[in-house]
Amino acid sequence: MNLLVQAASSDGGSFQGPSINEFFPPTLFTIGGLEFNRIVLVRLFALVVLILVFWLGTRKMTIVPGRFQSVVEMGLDFVRVNIGEDLLGRKDGRRFLPLLTTIFFMILFFNLTGAIPFLNIAGTSVIALPMLLAIVAYVTFIYAGIKKSPKNFFKNALFPPGVPPFLYIIVTPIEFISTFILRPITLTLRLLMNMVVGHLLLVLFFTATSFFFFEAGGWWALFGVGTFAFGFAFTLFEILVAVLQAYVFALLTAVYIQLAVAEEH
Repeated sequence: MNLLVQAASSDGGSFQGPSINEFFPPTLFTIGGLEFNRIVLVRLFALVVLILVFWLGTRKMTIVPGRFQSVVEMGLDFVRVNIGEDLLGRKDGRRFLPLLTTIFFMILFFNLTGAIPFLNIAGTSVIALPMLLAIVAYVTFIYAGIKKSPKNFFKNALFPPGVPPFLYIIVTPIEFISTFILRPITLTLRLLMNMVVGHLLLVLFFTATSFFFFEAGGWWALFGVGTFAFGFAFTLFEILVAVLQAYVFALLTAVYIQLAVAEEH
């Protein structure tokens, strides 16, 4: 198996762990004023693969699907049924399905680059992309609520029915912060931090493996066997986390939309 990190680091035989600078790589080249670094290239690669997968899986669809078409259809049906229709119902589920499908598969493919040799970093491990997706989910939530009930959406969100009026001085600020401020922040940070921590752990294990095998040598190589085993196990775990984070982000987006279009609004 290829190491997930290229020999990162030793200085005079001393071990150096991963740094936060991993997420701020130097610019490789510039085109038209746009700077391209390693993470940008990883994102472009993931985007090209994503487009290619769905193009190949849907360009010649047949009644009796082949294996590749079946896999693509299973993925699309998973989002449609288990996220869209289960939470929003058939009508609203289909209405917001393009958004939920885009969010799920975009996050999934961008997350998985963190466990692919020679890429070794998730496209979602820098805040810009998770924040952009969270803003899109947030704007859609606001739009869905206003579209459903232009007059009552903000009123019901900030002044929940059934609460004694004298409690609104406490409840309304809490509802405002939790509904209109914390939701996009938590969506962003949940995805971002999982990818950051996962990357740092993998770099730590495989850099330690490189150090024990090639720098320390001797009996220290036994520790390298252990760190490699942990690194391999965490690679599998990181793949699981990549899938779960895509699911959770799309699921929470659907939940927020469902709250916005609920009948009481």
